[in-house]
Amino acid sequence: MAQLPLGFSGPLPLGIRLLLKLRKEDWFHPDGFPIVVERREPQRPFGLHTHEFSEIVIITGGEGVHITGEDTYQLAAGDTFVIGGDRPHDYLNMNRLSLINILFDPSELPLELGDLQTLPGYQALFKLEPFWRKRHEFRSRLSLSAHDLIRATQLVEQLETELVKREPGFRVVAVSLWLQLAAFLSRCYGRSENESSRSLVQLAEVVSHLQRHYASSICLEELVTLSGMSRRTFLRLFESSFGAPPITYLIQLRLRRACESLRETSDSITDIAMRVGFSDSNYFSRKFRAEFGMSPRQYRSGFRRPADTKDLSL
Repeated sequence: MAQLPLGFSGPLPLGIRLLLKLRKEDWFHPDGFPIVVERREPQRPFGLHTHEFSEIVIITGGEGVHITGEDTYQLAAGDTFVIGGDRPHDYLNMNRLSLINILFDPSELPLELGDLQTLPGYQALFKLEPFWRKRHEFRSRLSLSAHDLIRATQLVEQLETELVKREPGFRVVAVSLWLQLAAFLSRCYGRSENESSRSLVQLAEVVSHLQRHYASSICLEELVTLSGMSRRTFLRLFESSFGAPPITYLIQLRLRRACESLRETSDSITDIAMRVGFSDSNYFSRKFRAEFGMSPRQYRSGFRRPADTKDLSL
């Protein structure tokens, strides 16, 4: 792959659009654990690249320019952002730029554990800000205060220690520390007074409300009011961000929660339908089949153990 010269800040040549893709097998531990801490002190020229994983980036010192293949953004200490696997990026014009990369595979982490997804800052930082980065010219990124940067780096140091020592139990401790870091950064984002960040938090408030109250009766006008936007603007921004209108998103959320109950309980399908917010079990079954290509009963049977399998958990 062609490399950009150090100090380059002009339009990207066509040849540079041939991207290097970083593979999990080259960056993650052979045991497959889905979290890695990589320090770049200082960051060196690397080349425009994508990943088979995601990463949290925390700028700890110096300055530089972040490029995404289409745009460039100035960076300084405290800037914190999330890069999805399919988003190309690199750093240029670096002046002692130092950063921490926390590589993670979101498909291998319990992101729905507890109330993490109900934090507006989580929805904004991990889901919305990367999507709206170009529109907001990166002004919606999280900029940590000196105090918050110290706290974030302390959590990273604890995480790094667990990953280096790999003592018995490191997996649960490391996942716990990653979740603590994600929750801490999400809280910081939720407190941001940056105008661009606040606009994303408004939209994230709606998603958090849906996460918390998915089983309740929710109407579109309630969500519009919560967003603080006009109906037209809200619908346009929500669908462009999440790929579905709000009520469709709500139904999909209810169906995912129903899947959890189908896998983990022996409750009747009617009881599960009612518990996740469907007032009609037949309607629930139709929606379930349309979403997953099978009935709730068929889905459950795929996770049921054979009758003669002994429970060895004790």
